[in-house]
Amino acid sequence: MSMRKITLDNHEVVCQSGETVLDALLREHLDIPHACREGACQSCMMRNLSGPPPSAAQNGLKDVLRHQNHFLACLCHPHEDMVISLTPPADFFTEASVTGKQLLNAETLLLTLHCEEALDYYAGQFVNLRRADGLTRSYSIANNRIHSHKLSFHIRRLAGGRFSEWAHRELNIGDTLQVSDPQGLCYYLPNQAEQNMLLIGTGSGLAPLAGIISEALHHGHGGDIHLFHGSREVDGLYWIDEMRQLARQYPNFHYTPCVSKGDAPAGFAAGRANDVAISRLPNLKGWRVYLCGHPDMVNQTKRQTYLHGAQLQDIYSDAFHVASSTLD
Repeated sequence: MSMRKITLDNHEVVCQSGETVLDALLREHLDIPHACREGACQSCMMRNLSGPPPSAAQNGLKDVLRHQNHFLACLCHPHEDMVISLTPPADFFTEASVTGKQLLNAETLLLTLHCEEALDYYAGQFVNLRRADGLTRSYSIANNRIHSHKLSFHIRRLAGGRFSEWAHRELNIGDTLQVSDPQGLCYYLPNQAEQNMLLIGTGSGLAPLAGIISEALHHGHGGDIHLFHGSREVDGLYWIDEMRQLARQYPNFHYTPCVSKGDAPAGFAAGRANDVAISRLPNLKGWRVYLCGHPDMVNQTKRQTYLHGAQLQDIYSDAFHVASSTLD
């Protein structure tokens, strides 16, 4: 195998025949995170900016990481010159105007934007929304990617939350916001249409899950799709009728609203959404899992679903870390 040129930031390194990209970078004394050198720890993961990397360098990575041309430097014997990056590119922002505001429940706003430029996003990703004074917050996209100019978000009002309170009270139809490039790895790809899917969300964590479900159904996903949406009380839930209608329309989609405080009314499950899901679906071998919402729920459910058979590379999560009232 001949020598290949590797470009990392302002550094150009020649990768010798038989060397991995990691070997070549370390030989030139570049500070590259690494540990096992065998593809297990994934600490040397990078992204190829010049196209798909060798497939062998992507062994063990989630399909969404492979899709975005990430690779493991310790496994990569380059077939051609590569331009690589350790860090994601800086945010690119485009302008969007507010086209809709609707309350989903007392605390959650459905905000709809129209972007000047079409965004290439995947259902389940998030963007940074930035207002004129620079205040910026991350919100998950709630619609599928058919609507490349239209984005919708579920913005939960937080007590003292600077952005969320402003969005609920002061942001008007016709106002403009800056929208970043889409980010995140918790999204749907139509590459395993028969794989069963489990989606668990709390509160406004329904936003990315709804987009993922819409995308999957649009692509004719054949496996079963189970959604468990939880809140302490019924009034913390929303889109109940819409999800029930979707379940009537698509026989492979199943919806369970969950209430963790007190007795659950008819048609609702009593208990935390993750516990209800595991009790009803105890064997998750071969399933794909999406988790969105409170960080404690996400972290606990990662362990639960893994212990019940789901593989780590099939568990996709997006924890909603809420800023304190002094920061948000």
